[in-house]
Amino acid sequence: MNSPAINFQSPPNELRSAFLATSYGMAQQRYQLSHAGDVLPFWSLPQQRWAILTAWNPHGQASDPASNAEAQSRLQAALAAWPALEGVNGEGPWAEPTLIVPALNLRRALELGQDFGQAALIWGVGRRAALVWCAPDVRVERFWLAAAGA
Repeated sequence: MNSPAINFQSPPNELRSAFLATSYGMAQQRYQLSHAGDVLPFWSLPQQRWAILTAWNPHGQASDPASNAEAQSRLQAALAAWPALEGVNGEGPWAEPTLIVPALNLRRALELGQDFGQAALIWGVGRRAALVWCAPDVRVERFWLAAAGA
């Protein structure tokens, strides 16, 4: 699958702000990217890699529910070899189903993000998290995880 690439030198401020304001995880436990957090997500061991991926709303643009559901099914099929948990990014109208994938390496996570036309994805090791921009000029912003709303 070759989706068109997002082409920007740095992410638009409003898109970056949306990713930083979003909560990630599952209904019972939500996290946010933070410079001051230090929370181990329940799906990870202290030194374990993990990724949060979605196929919804490619290129940061709202898609119709049927297209989003079909793309998410293809992402699930692409990750059939990994045990993934179903999660959610965001709230309200921008809530998107995600797959939380323990042990997924950054290279594969990035390939999937790019294949599914995502602006960015979340990848981490233990308590550390990165906002990884999937554009051709891949950028990685490093953070910690904090409990959402903390």
